[in-house]
Parts: sequence; C-alpha cells; structure tokens
Amino acid sequence: MMRALFSAISGMRNHMSYMDVVGNNIANVNTTAYKQTRVTFEDILSQTVRGASSPQNGRGGTNPAQIGLGMALGGIDSVMSQGSLESTGKLTDFAVQGDGFFVVSDGTTQSYTRDGAFDIDTTGTLVNPNNGLKVMGWSADANGNVDTTTPMTPLTIPFGTQVSARPTADANPQPAIPIYGMTAAGNLDSGAATGAVVESTVQAYDSLGNAHSIKLTFTKTATANDWTVTGTADGGTIGNALPATTTLNFTSSGQVDTTSATNGFLPISLALTTGGVTPLAFKLDVSKMTQFAGDSQITPQTNTGAPAGALVSFAVGNSGEISGIYSNGSSQKIGQLALASFVNPGGLQRQGDNLWAPTGNSGTAIIGTPNSGGKGSVSTGTLETSNVDLAQQFTNMIIAQRGFEASSKVVTSSDQMLQDLVNMIH
Repeated sequence: MMRALFSAISGMRNHMSYMDVVGNNIANVNTTAYKQTRVTFEDILSQTVRGASSPQNGRGGTNPAQIGLGMALGGIDSVMSQGSLESTGKLTDFAVQGDGFFVVSDGTTQSYTRDGAFDIDTTGTLVNPNNGLKVMGWSADANGNVDTTTPMTPLTIPFGTQVSARPTADANPQPAIPIYGMTAAGNLDSGAATGAVVESTVQAYDSLGNAHSIKLTFTKTATANDWTVTGTADGGTIGNALPATTTLNFTSSGQVDTTSATNGFLPISLALTTGGVTPLAFKLDVSKMTQFAGDSQITPQTNTGAPAGALVSFAVGNSGEISGIYSNGSSQKIGQLALASFVNPGGLQRQGDNLWAPTGNSGTAIIGTPNSGGKGSVSTGTLETSNVDLAQQFTNMIIAQRGFEASSKVVTSSDQMLQDLVNMIH
C-alpha cells in the first residue's frame, strides 16, 4: 500500500517538472532563436517479489515478478532544430542557417548564441545591445585581406574611415591576367558612312583623386571595318590622350580584331600638371565592343581609379564576409564574421540571455567561417525565431496535467484503502 503512495508521489512530482518545462517552452515562444526543451522519464528500482527460473524437471520457466517503485525524471534535452527565419530588414540582424553559433565575448569569456539581433555601439563595434557582448571575428588589413589563423577580435564597422584615392592604372595580378585601367563596351554601326563620328566620354582619376574627362571620338574610315580614334583630355587643356594614328580594327564577324595593332585596347596617356603622376598612363579595354548594323553607342563599364571616400555603409555576405561601402562607390572587405560549431550541440548549457556555454559533453568550440565545416551560412536582415511548436506544447500540457491528475487519484485511492484498513479494528 505504501509503495503505491510513494510511486504516485513520484509521478506527481515529476509531472510537475514536466509542466514546468512545457510552461517555459510556451513562455519563450517569441524568444529569438530559442531552442525548446523536452522531458524524458524513466522508471526507478523495482522490488523483486519472485525471481525468474529456467525450465527444469519437466516444467517450463517462470518470469520474474516485480513491483515498480515509481518513476524519475530521466532528462531534459534541448531540441536544436532550425527555427524559421523572419525578415526584419535591419542591416545588423543576422541569422544562422545551419548548426553554427555566433561567438560573443565580454573581453574575458567567450559565449555562443544563435540570437543575431545585433547593433553598432558608439565605438563602431558590433554588439548585442541587450547585454553589451561584442561579436567576434577577424578584421581585414588595409588591403582587404583577412587572416583567419590569427586570434579573433571584436568586429568593428569604422564609419567615416577614409579610403585613399586610387589612380586609374593597369594591374597584373597573379596569375598574370592583365587588368586594364578601364573597360568599355558597346557597338559601332557597321553601316555607318565614311566620316561618320561617334563620341563618348570616360573619366580617369589621378593619384589625388582628381577626375579627368577624356573625350573619345571614333571616326569611320574608307577602309572596311576600320575606325580611327582620337582622345582629348579636360577639354584639350592637357593635350591629346591617344596617339594621333590610333585605329580600331574589327573582323568581318563584327568583333574587335585583337591581333591588330591596338590588340583590343586603346593606350591612353595624360600629361598631368597636378595629381602627382606624370603622365597618367593606362589602357582602355575595348575588346568587348562590336561592329554590327544598328545604333552606335559606347558605354564605360569599369574603372580601377576612384576619388577619396569615406565608409558610409556595409554589407554581409552569406559566408560572413563584411564589405565596407564607401562614398566614392568603391567597396572593400573590412572583416570576417566567425561561427562556432560543436560535436554535440545538445550538450551545451544555457546561460540565460540566449547564451550557451560548452560542457564536457558538448565538446569544445570549433571556430571557423560560415559555409565551412558544417557551420551553416549567415542570412542578413533576418532573425531566427523560436523553434517551439505551440500545438505540440499544448498537447504536452494536457499530457502533464492528466499524468499528475492520475497520480493524485492513486494517492486518494491508497488513502481510502488505508482508511478502510484502519477502520477494520472497530
């Protein structure tokens, strides 16, 4: 009789814990990136009334007879499934699609979170505005290079930082694929009469960021598929920008003849009196131009030069790279967001504030960049919502209530039976 009382009490006690877990899940249904928890139960030691026996002496075997002594709380597990993504439109809101965690720090201790509701403080540092923890990653050097083998540092968005002017110039990166100072595309009318003129203006920048307008004049010659090109800079105040005999040749199929003297580019040289570069020399790549029947139109496309500018905005790619956007229209990588992953994320311990800490069963944090090592990708302008399934939680609430109620009935019935037993002596 007493066993039934103690078993029922254990059922009541642990179903109360079940209800506590369900209540916490429901309370966090709108908590950013919250991971719901679930309860598992297990039976406890049983009293053996009769042991099992094997078949012998012509009789079959018998099973053990045991009376259970109640139930216990087996575990409370975190369900680490992906929550839905909700668009916020805020530039500093991030969400992880996958198994990664953002790394945040107070300068002494690192913690991990799925909550990407970040903001920028007065120092330009990317932080969680609710607790002030700084978002960790790697900063780029002056050339936009990031070394992820170095220790992580707080990420900063240095608004107002100046970027130096870049002169328009050719480059030869490795492997040696030439990058010309400017490129242009468009079409010159194959049916144009001899002497027809097409004009276009491009801008080049000197080392101080001064813009120089170069007026290009294409004139159809009497020779089939040939156009002469002349260029004057700054209204002719600094002379011609092209050699006097520059000719652009096209093949019979309407493409630029890259085997001709110009090789698909126009050699431009400006005899500058200011800007610190004399002359300013580069090539204008026109290899993508065509000569087909139709209107003539020339469009500048790229320019390696730019005036000085200041950082006015930034963008984050799904691989976590942070690109600064400058007032002169240029962009450059300024940082790299870090993510952490764990062998067993379910073994992480909650710290409050949507933070997690590693434990002996989660494994240590594996730090890297998004889209590497199964860490998932980063989505900007979005937040991860709670993965709580309300329908399931309401069902669990009923189950917890009924389990508690049933155990309480056992207590009531056991009490009545004990009362009847006591009353037998009267």
